[in-house]
Parts: sequence; structure tokens; C-alpha cells
Amino acid sequence: MLSPRTETILRIIIENYIHGAAPVPSQNLTHKYGLKVSSATIRNEMARLKKEGYILQPHTSAGSVPSDKGYRHYVETLDRVRLPVNQQLMISHLFHQVENRLEEWIKLTANILAHLSQNMAVVATAKANRSLFKHVELVSLQDTTALIVLVLQGARLRQQLLSFNAPVTQDDLKDISAKLNTEFAGLSNRQIQEKELILSPLEARIVDIITEIMAGEDQVEFEDLYMDGLQFIFSQPEFTDPQRNRALLTLTEQKDILKVILPHGLKEAGVHTIIGAENSAEPIQNCSVVFSQYGIPGEAVGCLAIVGPTRMAYARNIASVDYMADVLTRLISRLYAREPARDELPEN
Repeated sequence: MLSPRTETILRIIIENYIHGAAPVPSQNLTHKYGLKVSSATIRNEMARLKKEGYILQPHTSAGSVPSDKGYRHYVETLDRVRLPVNQQLMISHLFHQVENRLEEWIKLTANILAHLSQNMAVVATAKANRSLFKHVELVSLQDTTALIVLVLQGARLRQQLLSFNAPVTQDDLKDISAKLNTEFAGLSNRQIQEKELILSPLEARIVDIITEIMAGEDQVEFEDLYMDGLQFIFSQPEFTDPQRNRALLTLTEQKDILKVILPHGLKEAGVHTIIGAENSAEPIQNCSVVFSQYGIPGEAVGCLAIVGPTRMAYARNIASVDYMADVLTRLISRLYAREPARDELPEN
């Protein structure tokens, strides 16, 4: 356990390094911060921090930089900060400018997080634990071709073409849609399959397509992913190694990047951090990830994350992720009709 003085010195080293990206010499602490102790005492405290693994000294004559252990201690002892009110108002204004669609919310969230953090943001659309049928529309395109438009709860829309052996009118398709909408509203894939109905061959074929679509949706761990801000990472001084940058770029091109970088089976609410070598993915073991789930637990949950060098502004990034998760949770709750529609976004 660190003494209050040792902890203060560690915090000053970390915050200096976060802002300056340069090793912190002991004399800087004495002259700049006016610590009421001797230079020898500060050197002794820094030697203790180095011995216990909280800081590193890249070169004998250089200053000190934080280790992953030092960052972890720093994050766990941070006082919670809130996103400034002016930034909350700016975010509220931006959300009122976009369409009232989940896809637009997620794209905007990724863009906001990237610019607030000056790092990369990854946001996964909220996914229901199981797909629930909401509505189907059958649209005639030609005499023997129709489009199945399936709407699942949470405003998820899926489409598929359907061909017939004989002509089918739009009126016939409309009648089938009405029947299925009455019988299947609010049901899961399994409940639809277990429902005993008298169906025509055409109706049975359409139901098979609907259940296949829903089964596929149920197997997807994360919904659509949106990324923004990769250019901010590559502008950081830590990322001057082309080989390391290629590995990171390759990772970002994977559709399941969140599955790779986030711990499995995490259920706890709130904001979490993964620092440096705590990351399982080798390309980001010199990075930190700040992430949170959002949505309705047990019903529809998504995830948002900031990825950047371990030398990141943790307090600001944690506040940004926390606030944006709250914004998306309110919007998803509205989408799932868990609370009345409101114009205002949450205020922290």
C-alpha cells in the first residue's frame, strides 16, 4: 500500500507523462510542484515506486514513465469526474440533428467518442438476447417475385427476396402478412416454430424464411460495428513503428474486433478499463481500452469502447464513455418503449 506522499508523486508522474509524452525527471517534481520535501526524499520515493513496479526508467540518465501497474493503481484511485456541461449540451444538440434511427445514433456516438478522446472509438449496435418478431411486410416486385421485409423488435430490419413457381398478387401477399403479423407478434424464433398453425405451402415457406433469418440473428454476438478515430492513434508518438501499426490496422479490419479485445463473460455494469499487457490481443498490448455496455440488461445490450495508448487521459475518457453509455441506454429504452419519448438527453 502506498503512502499518501508516494501516491501523490506517482499521480504527478503519470499526469505529466500523459500530457507531455516524455519521461519525468525527479527535479521536475521539486521545481514545478513545490513539494515540501527535499530532492533526496523525492528520489527515494521514486526509487521505491520503481522497485515496486509502478514506474519504469527507460534509460539510466532519463526520467521515469508509468508502468501498466502504475496506470492500474492510478485508474483505480481516480475520483469520478463528469463530462463538462458545455460538452453535454453540445452532444445533445448533435443528437437532435440526426435522424431518429439506431444506425445514426451509433455512428454519431463513435464520432463523438473519437473526437472527445482523440483516440479510436468502437461502438456495437445494441443486440437483443433473442430476436422477437414485430412485423412482416410482403411486397410484390413481379408476378413471381416478392420482397420479405422483416422487422424485429428494436427497429432491426432484414430483407430477403422470394421467388414463386406461379404468379402471386399483392392482395394475396397482403393477406399472408396480416395473418402472420397477428399470429407471431412479440414471439421468439422458438415460439414461432412451436406454434401450431394451418398454413398453405406458400405461407409455410415464408415462415421458414422468417425463422431462418431470426435464427441467424440469434447467433450474432455483436451487432453492426462502427469505428472512428484510427487516425488519432497513429498520430501519437507511441505509434512510430510501421510493423506495430500494421498489426493494429489488421486488427481493426476484423468484424469481430470487440470480441477480440473485450473480456469474455463480462456482466458487471459500469465503465471498465483494460491496460497494456492486460489486453489479450497482442497488437494492442501497448494500448488501453475503456469500455462500457449500454442498453437494457437481459433484453438488448450493446457496447462502446475507446482504444488508445496507455498514455491516455483516463479521467476524461472514463467520463466520456460513461456519459455516452447513458445517452444510448436512454435512447434504446425509448426504442423498446420502456419509457415515454422525450426530447431531452440525460444529464449527469
